[in-house]
Amino acid sequence: MKIALLGYGKMGKEIEKIALHRGHEIVLKVDENTQEYAITLADVAIEFSIPDKAVDNIKNCILNQVPVVSGTTGWIQHFDEVKKYCIEQNGAFIYASNYSLGVNLFFELNTQLAKLMHPFKDYQVSLEEIHHTQKLDAPSGTAISLAEQIIKNSEKTQWSLNPSSENDLLITAKREEHVPGTHSVFYKSAVDEIEIKHTAFNRQGFALGAVIAAEWLVDKKGVFGMKDVLGIK
Repeated sequence: MKIALLGYGKMGKEIEKIALHRGHEIVLKVDENTQEYAITLADVAIEFSIPDKAVDNIKNCILNQVPVVSGTTGWIQHFDEVKKYCIEQNGAFIYASNYSLGVNLFFELNTQLAKLMHPFKDYQVSLEEIHHTQKLDAPSGTAISLAEQIIKNSEKTQWSLNPSSENDLLITAKREEHVPGTHSVFYKSAVDEIEIKHTAFNRQGFALGAVIAAEWLVDKKGVFGMKDVLGIK
């Protein structure tokens, strides 16, 4: 499989190593200094760039009928626009805020716990995420995904870094050196606390998931997520 890497930072380099190990070929490496490139050289693109470039990168792939897997966060306000464009162009697109297998299982655990906790009003729910200091967006896309799952299954109406109402779900975002990503969900009452937590030890899990998603997406049409890739109902 011929892969284009749209974004060649730390994640792009990790994806390259795993893709080569799995027998694929990297035909394009696009970074902030790349002026022009021929995306049609690739069978599939893996996009881990920056929020300001993500939408243009994804649309360019879709326009040229190159399936694209995107893991860039911080642009999700444009997701419906990109989804509509992909359907209109009969393209192929996967977006996930996190491609780690463990995180996607954690998403399912988070959803089930939120449903279980919903009747128990004595417990107050909150989130915390910790990432490396180079991460540009806060809160993380993974934290937002976790928050949205809780909001769907609770009386919270929105997430906030600075809650002004009891209906706001607090997300605490911390930036520390050398932290690939840690996400915790807390349910706290006057007598006890329930916590679920996912800790990434390195970037390899994110990169492997993105390559597996790219392998799955080739020859498909539509807009998908990691649930589709992993066969999670």
